[in-house]
Amino acid sequence: MARVCRVTGKGPMVGNNVSHANNKTKRRFLPNLQSRRFWVESENRWVRLRVSTQALRLIDKNGIESVLADMRARGERV
Repeated sequence: MARVCRVTGKGPMVGNNVSHANNKTKRRFLPNLQSRRFWVESENRWVRLRVSTQALRLIDKNGIESVLADMRARGERV
């Protein structure tokens, strides 16, 4: 399973660990993904999504119906 948010598309980023001596080594910054299920009233069912915490805020703000409509418009299967 990819470490990518289903709603926002956020994925891992690349950066550096920086030591006290200023030595740099590559590292990955992973998105804060949560597996959640959302009740969709219009479809009378639960939808399970792996979303970032930013996406959770987006769902709280706009509603799951609106977010699912945007995902379907992008061509994602939900």
